[in-house]
Amino acid sequence: MGKNTDKASWAGLLIALGIIYGDIGTSPLYVYNAIISNRVVTDDLIIGSLSCIIWTLTLITTVKYVWLVLRADNRGEGGTFALYALVRRRKKWLVVPAMIGGASLLADGIITPPISITSSIEGLKELPAFHNIAVSTIVYIVLAILTLFFFLQQFGSATIGKMFGPIMLIWFTMLGVLGIVHLSDDFSILKAFNPYYAVDFLINYPHAIWLLGAVFLCTTGAEALYSDLGHTGRANIRFSWIYVKLCLILNYLGQGAYLLANRTGLQVTAETKARLGINAFYDLMPQWFIIPGVVIATTAAIIASQAMISGAYTLIGEAMRLNLWPKLKIRYPSEEKGQLFIPGINTMMYLGCVGVVLYFKETSKMEAAYGLAIIVTFMTTTILFSNYLVAKRIPAYLIWLFLLSYLVIESSFLVALLDKFIHGGYITLLIGFIMFLVMYVSFRSRKVKNRYVEFVRLEHYVPMIQELSNDKTVPKYATHLVYMTSANNPKEIEHKIIYSILNKKPKRADIYWFVHVDTLDDPYTCEYVVDHIIPNDIIRVEFRLGFRVEPRINLLFRKVVADLVNNKEVNIYSRYESLEKNNVVGDFQFIVMEKYLSQDNELPFFERVIMKFYFWLKEISLSEERGFGLDPSNVIVEKFPLIVSPVTSIRLSRIFHEEEEGGF
Repeated sequence: MGKNTDKASWAGLLIALGIIYGDIGTSPLYVYNAIISNRVVTDDLIIGSLSCIIWTLTLITTVKYVWLVLRADNRGEGGTFALYALVRRRKKWLVVPAMIGGASLLADGIITPPISITSSIEGLKELPAFHNIAVSTIVYIVLAILTLFFFLQQFGSATIGKMFGPIMLIWFTMLGVLGIVHLSDDFSILKAFNPYYAVDFLINYPHAIWLLGAVFLCTTGAEALYSDLGHTGRANIRFSWIYVKLCLILNYLGQGAYLLANRTGLQVTAETKARLGINAFYDLMPQWFIIPGVVIATTAAIIASQAMISGAYTLIGEAMRLNLWPKLKIRYPSEEKGQLFIPGINTMMYLGCVGVVLYFKETSKMEAAYGLAIIVTFMTTTILFSNYLVAKRIPAYLIWLFLLSYLVIESSFLVALLDKFIHGGYITLLIGFIMFLVMYVSFRSRKVKNRYVEFVRLEHYVPMIQELSNDKTVPKYATHLVYMTSANNPKEIEHKIIYSILNKKPKRADIYWFVHVDTLDDPYTCEYVVDHIIPNDIIRVEFRLGFRVEPRINLLFRKVVADLVNNKEVNIYSRYESLEKNNVVGDFQFIVMEKYLSQDNELPFFERVIMKFYFWLKEISLSEERGFGLDPSNVIVEKFPLIVSPVTSIRLSRIFHEEEEGGF
């Protein structure tokens, strides 16, 4: 069964604070700084943009994600691919927005840690002693923190959540208190709750549409919130969000009130920022609190990365189950469902984060690249969730209302964020494109391979297999010969397996096992079916595993055999006379068929490129036997050529010798 998502607990709420809200919770560090940058501080700018922030948090984070999208849990799991798994049978083309959304989320996850941590460390500039701190020094500090953070990932998000939860509670409380203290600077800031000021700002403020790109930074963690559903549960997210949103809005109100009271009429240029030490967030702190404030903010920024990293693990784990990503090693650091760690993705994201820090160096430059990828994920989630509503038979007018409303809102943000493309946004889009390419190649190559896989009726070959099993002139290959098969129909088998048993080199065994793994849309299903095709001679075992269940076939198969022995359904003892009388268990030999791209193919250019890229990815990813969780000592890998489109026309003519033509 999946995690119970409808029960909240104090421990669950604390873990939710620790691993869910890092990204969205640290947005006050840089949102207002991005809004006022290179602009004159006015009532219209501050109140209008704050109204946009409040209603963005309400409409996108609260209504769309916390209230609506969290309902689309797949047995307790959330995220782009969990949602896709719920709707993929409706329309085949839905795999495209799923891949685009997943790739964009991964790209955004690579820039979230650098911008959050760098923006907090830059708070040191508020202190006279660090006023002239070198950019390179900040870069070194950020890189050291990132290295420690990614090292800690291997211990699991539950451990991290328990460690980070109390710190994030302090962080959000600090945000709320700082905001309340400065509300009295200018109570007119409370007008921002009226949506009229947001609409008026967008219509009348010069170039307001481009400022939406800065406003959007306040809600970038919403998608990670959904992706991390499986780590904490729906109820814990919903209850904790009430407190988180309250503290965030109070802090934004405090920043706005301070700016109105102290910066009105000021042109905020880079020179002015440096000369006056302007930082909309750190200006709320008294001088004596700057050092503790920077420490708390830095710690919170480190935690900000956790939501995106945990979401990335979940996303890739689900993509692998759906055959949309090459097989990678997955570790489960704890018994808690939803907790997983993927070393390969951890390394990839660490290197990506280091690259972003070294390339941009400063928060102001990172802001230019931030958000463009994640808005694409927001839009793909809107499309997928609309199809989920159709599947749930929600009235059509409500579905169209949801779809059109959010596509209009999110398209507006997309237009605003496109302005960031030339200022660094191309970096995240490039990373997203590479991620999408990997997913597309995995998806498309499977389609190409399926054209080649030839299934035959097993019943036609059963007599021949039995004869081989009893033919003592053929040396015995193994007592138990186990083949991994992809045939969904228990009456069918791949022709290549029959060829391996009978033709390639006859493999005599006492019992032939055919093992099939069926990946289900339910995350935690773990069951099996046994079909005795010929009792004690040919047996098929089908495992039905949820997409979040690690396919440790070695252990699962051993459990199945033990169950069959206990039920007296199979005799697993060696058939050699000297061993059988002493009840010695026979050996088990697994055969894994591994494909390679044959030269004897006439593929179109595009498909040839796809297949070459696929086999390159296959070389650097997890091998077939390790992907199935098999013990390498009991596995033989048989390579066979993948001939998808055999060469049909060979220009070859025979030349006869002269004596053959003229005779003797």
